[in-house]
Amino acid sequence: MNNFNLYALPPGSVLNPFEGYEIPVGDWIEAGVDFLVENFRPVFQAIRWPVSIGLEGIETGLNAIPPLIFIIIVGLLAWQIAGRGVGIFSYIAMLIVGFLGVWEESMVTLSLVITAVVLCVIVGIPIGIACARSDKAEQIIRPILDAMQTLPTFVYLVPVVMLFGIGQVPGAIVTFIFAVPPLIRLTNIGIRQVSPEVVEAAQAFGSTPNQVLWEAQIPLAMPTILAGVNQSIMMALSMVVVASMIAVEGLGQMVLRGIGRLDIALASTGGIGIVLVAVMLDRITQAVANKPNSKLSWKERGPIGALLPLLTSKK
Repeated sequence: MNNFNLYALPPGSVLNPFEGYEIPVGDWIEAGVDFLVENFRPVFQAIRWPVSIGLEGIETGLNAIPPLIFIIIVGLLAWQIAGRGVGIFSYIAMLIVGFLGVWEESMVTLSLVITAVVLCVIVGIPIGIACARSDKAEQIIRPILDAMQTLPTFVYLVPVVMLFGIGQVPGAIVTFIFAVPPLIRLTNIGIRQVSPEVVEAAQAFGSTPNQVLWEAQIPLAMPTILAGVNQSIMMALSMVVVASMIAVEGLGQMVLRGIGRLDIALASTGGIGIVLVAVMLDRITQAVANKPNSKLSWKERGPIGALLPLLTSKK
């Protein structure tokens, strides 16, 4: 009687089907990207054009403002929106950024983040609204968002480079792709969590579906939507180092060069700049999303509240 020998089984046997055949997913994706590059390159260049104009305009505008004036404006805005503590922190954070010698790099990074977040708002909120109003749309979008949030960030770089090239604009686009899922999810959740009684009351007064959406659901869901914007900003800032691998300038490029040269001073300086900008934006956007604890109106708070009584008393 012959003994059964597991190792004598031929490749691709029933017990080891993976040895004989592999699904060529990578080849399919490569063929799909090549097809897009060959047949739809003008479409992607048309997408690149308005992003390029917006990014260059924001970057030029930020660099045109003298640093001291910019710090004062940011501090006053932070004080008005988020309170005196956040305003003081914003002053200190931007002063440290300037004294670290990374002011220009910070403005480049800030322009990239602003451009990506604007794209997130333009694209993400309408998609989130569509998901909230249609269960079928949500079922289609949800697995796409799952894939976008679980794919390694480096995977985004290859198709974006093939379709858009390298530089600041592809960096803004890849940052947008990485940062938009939280905004879509939180917009969907915020609208769905609006009380059904509120919707029924609006409908009882004769409101159309669009009126219910814009006058009842979106205002009540706004804190959740703004929390999604906050998360998109944070994810955009976390992407700047990865985006620097496709020739995106800014603080991320400093960190990448520092890692490549084992230059801890360069990498640390860029990293500290990213942290300061991230914390400042986080505190300001959180204050926008959350209602202030103070019962004072916006006219009675911040620098406006301090200056308005002086101006009115003179009259």
